[in-house]
Amino acid sequence: MRAIKIIVLITTFIILFATCIDKKPEKREPLITEEIPKTVTYESYTGSEKCASCHKDIYEQHLKTNHYLTSLPATEKNIKGSFKKGKNIFHYNPDLYIEMKKTDSGLRQVVYYHNEEKISLPFDITMGSGNKGQSFIYWNKNSLFQLPLTYFTDAGRWANSPGFPAKVQYERPITSRCLECHTTFAEVVVPGGMRPDLYDRNKIILGIGCEKCHGPGAAHVAFHEANPLDTAAKFIVNPSSLSRQQNIDICALCHGGRKEKTKPSFSFTPGDTLSHFFADNAVTSFGEADVHGNQLALLQSSKCFKMSGTMTCGTCHDPHVNERGMLKSFSQKCMSCHNTPHKNISGNRLAVKEINNNCIDCHMPAKPSANIVLFMGNKKSIAAKFRTHHIAVYK
Repeated sequence: MRAIKIIVLITTFIILFATCIDKKPEKREPLITEEIPKTVTYESYTGSEKCASCHKDIYEQHLKTNHYLTSLPATEKNIKGSFKKGKNIFHYNPDLYIEMKKTDSGLRQVVYYHNEEKISLPFDITMGSGNKGQSFIYWNKNSLFQLPLTYFTDAGRWANSPGFPAKVQYERPITSRCLECHTTFAEVVVPGGMRPDLYDRNKIILGIGCEKCHGPGAAHVAFHEANPLDTAAKFIVNPSSLSRQQNIDICALCHGGRKEKTKPSFSFTPGDTLSHFFADNAVTSFGEADVHGNQLALLQSSKCFKMSGTMTCGTCHDPHVNERGMLKSFSQKCMSCHNTPHKNISGNRLAVKEINNNCIDCHMPAKPSANIVLFMGNKKSIAAKFRTHHIAVYK
């Protein structure tokens, strides 16, 4: 009996050993650990008004910025263009025109052909701070579309919306990618494709508010309301604590050129890596980058940026305040690095004593945009001008 057990054990060992030496190593797929998908919803946000309870001064300053003003309810107060007679009509040709009208149903763009009303469209939301211009969008059920006319601030008059043909156009859909750069958040119910995006009209946060740069704040507010003695900020992003690239990515979301998204709009939040959400196909060369919408490529092509290991958009810009026209303040930031006396430049239109207070007009001049070209009527078109972010010596 004992001999039989020994034979069985030996046989079993031989079989197992043979299996080990004959069997090829099992090919295993690498273990991939993916991040748990982050869900950002309307309920994740609290709105900038809530921030005012603790950050009143910053909040009130931010209300005056172009970021905050980039989208607003289209009230008469918020619309830059005039509804007064003589200033409220745009002619495509002698027979076709649009009149901006106050009606019982609200403010509208009304299309006339041979003096007969053809279509009347409402002003629902303003797009753009109005510093250079202001476009307008309207609701058609749960989709958004751009109105035919834009207000061009530099000319002080109504104009055809940028990129529109010299005829009435009112069917350009507003995509979620458009809203990603002109609102803090918009809830997309059905993503667009062959059809326009469908939105929840009650779940849009207009303007670029605090949470665009600091991240959704509902959890932050809930925690600190429940724990008022805890002064360490929780569940919120402080951009100053981020890496250089993370800081740049916050701005590059909207100032880094046209990007092809690989994840749904509004998925990216501050602290994320932008390349995880968009294909790396935006224009990055100085010669091709437009002064409107791709400030990052222009900045990165500048010697100032290339020679600095720390420069970000925030080196020169404070998004909390309205910096429009603050040439002296910007110039002082230039002088923090370029602190040697400026040489006398013959023929310079600025007095020598003024040069140190205005680096900007010479080294970051306003340039016409190839993307923002407006048809003014009578076959005339004008390109809006924006200050280039390619810092250089211009002759």
